[in-house]
Amino acid sequence: MRAWTFERYGEPDVMRLRDLPVPQPARDEVRVRVHATSLNASDMEFLRGKPAYIRINAPFRPRASILGSDIAGVVEAVGRDVTTLRPGDAVLADLMARGWGGLAEQVCAPASSWVRKPDDVPFDDAACLPQAGVVALQALTRKGALEAGQRVAINGAGGGSGSFAIQLAKRAGAQVTAIDRADKAELMVALGADHVVDYLKDDFTAGGARFDLIVDFVAHRSIFDYRRALAPRGRYVMVGGSVPRLLQTVTVGALLSCLGSRQMGLLLHEQRATDIETLLDLCRDGHLVPHIGHRFPLSQADEALRLLIAGGSMGKIVVDVVRD
Repeated sequence: MRAWTFERYGEPDVMRLRDLPVPQPARDEVRVRVHATSLNASDMEFLRGKPAYIRINAPFRPRASILGSDIAGVVEAVGRDVTTLRPGDAVLADLMARGWGGLAEQVCAPASSWVRKPDDVPFDDAACLPQAGVVALQALTRKGALEAGQRVAINGAGGGSGSFAIQLAKRAGAQVTAIDRADKAELMVALGADHVVDYLKDDFTAGGARFDLIVDFVAHRSIFDYRRALAPRGRYVMVGGSVPRLLQTVTVGALLSCLGSRQMGLLLHEQRATDIETLLDLCRDGHLVPHIGHRFPLSQADEALRLLIAGGSMGKIVVDVVRD
């Protein structure tokens, strides 16, 4: 089978498209023929070994040799102890905690990792959901569900998780302010944003607006700036950003939360099958539409990662593994 491998941290140039033996499932695993894999910021981080915490358990060499965690495909073989799945079942999963492996024609992972894909959700759409969609869902519902009429700011709203967050917040009846580059404004409005802010021109934390919830996918501002933009009893949820801002959020943010009614913290993403199933139901009902900004064949997965690193995609980037 073909697979993109890398043996050292770096830019996409360190990746190689190789022919590897077809993997054989262990007794509790299934082997899946990959149809589509979507890319996330985590792919970029684990390829480059940045931020520094990526290297905590693997300081010199990457712990996985094949990137791609968000996968949709069809079961080809099952281990002898597997009773929940069988060959021919369409499935999807987030394999970030299970060794990755989506930038390949086939991958093995425990049967418990996979969720069944409905027939009426395309493989490309399904591959967008397991990490980016779940992160958006959990960020919006951290410590309580959204209420109709609440004001929500989404920083990094034009990216993969951000494009889901806009739709989910609007479905809950929130008033959404989407923050990203100006060239993504049309997309963000189409997804449902009530207001858009070009972060290159305007600081959304300094305009006097007060938000009930700020979801931050690309935190770079001071925790005090975000606190200033929160309404009384408002919540700030950091999902991603620079290491200094992460450390500030878990230390100073925790202290500020204890001293007042505004809550500030870091999202600890959990891989939950029930969340994936919730998103699949929303897709089937037409209430959630994955926005795929770019598609690449497996042979051009390195180019897909270059685009991800450059920040040039709107919504999700999908590698159609069966397209070649």
